[in-house]
Amino acid sequence: MEYIVIYCTVPNKKEGKEIATVLVENEMAACVNIIDKMESIFSWNGELCEEKEAMLIIKTRKAQFRNINHTIQKMHSYNVPEVIALPIVEADETYLKWVEHETKE
Repeated sequence: MEYIVIYCTVPNKKEGKEIATVLVENEMAACVNIIDKMESIFSWNGELCEEKEAMLIIKTRKAQFRNINHTIQKMHSYNVPEVIALPIVEADETYLKWVEHETKE
């Protein structure tokens, strides 16, 4: 079984909690951390932008990426939400068993 961490920025904690709740309640993710009041500097349509955002850190199975991405695309207020998956290369075996138990295949 392969596991991933997904990063997703959101405009605020409220929207992040709404997305996180749906992901966990529907067993797509075992856990979602929300880091609030993060500053992002990025280029958008040729302009340098600076925004306060929140970051979702989503722990799940790799097999859930498509479902999570689809859910985020439906719920997110950005035109182009950041949805980036990174593989979990090493982790505590007990933790991974918990992720497996809390998520659907």
